[in-house]
Amino acid sequence: MLSQCSDRVLNTSMELGGNAPFVVAEDADIDAAVQGAMIAKFRNSGQACTAANRFYVHSRVADAFVERFGRAVEALKVGPGEKGADIGPVISDAQADGIRSLIESAVADGAEVAHRAEVPSDLPRTFVAPTILTGVAPDAAVVREEVFGPVAPVLVWEDEDELVEQANSTEYGLASYVYAGSADAAMRIGERLEAGMVGINRGLVSDPSAPFGGVKQSGLGREGADQGLDEYLEPTYFSVDWS
Repeated sequence: MLSQCSDRVLNTSMELGGNAPFVVAEDADIDAAVQGAMIAKFRNSGQACTAANRFYVHSRVADAFVERFGRAVEALKVGPGEKGADIGPVISDAQADGIRSLIESAVADGAEVAHRAEVPSDLPRTFVAPTILTGVAPDAAVVREEVFGPVAPVLVWEDEDELVEQANSTEYGLASYVYAGSADAAMRIGERLEAGMVGINRGLVSDPSAPFGGVKQSGLGREGADQGLDEYLEPTYFSVDWS
């Protein structure tokens, strides 16, 4: 698309993919973090560019987070939305197969399926079970790629510098999420993350009154707020000598 626009020197505004890290600090409110994780990960069955894609949880709270997160995931009802389900299908059979392949690859490399929601046997294969993976390698495909589905790989961290390095080790930079009890700690980590939008102690970052967009390979420009209007305007500079 950029190459097509370059022929006519057209301005472009793009919102592209994401691979959002979801960081849980050692002093985070675990119940609040789980609630935020459910929104950030499973909204629209994980099919959102801003969806949390990989979960970095401090070692001191990892077990408690995974256990409570797991209970919430196992309670999800999978099925058609018109029947009151929480999780619907992914966009296509090919996408569903790709998601399952990422899970299988991670498990083959040592990860474990810690928790999983039940999928009724009479549903088409486009319905993928919401799944939490633990023991995931930092370089696993399910961590590096945008899953775009209901899978949550959990990685454990202790050193903040290593956390930031792993969180930023992606070509994407759309959204990030940080849960921490200390506002200073949350902002410190958030400011080090390479993302156009950072949710602090909340699992939903989209707001029409705020500039929406990312950095790196996640897009150009912003939508929403004053910055979104700027994408459609051209500045004019007047250099005037009144004499």
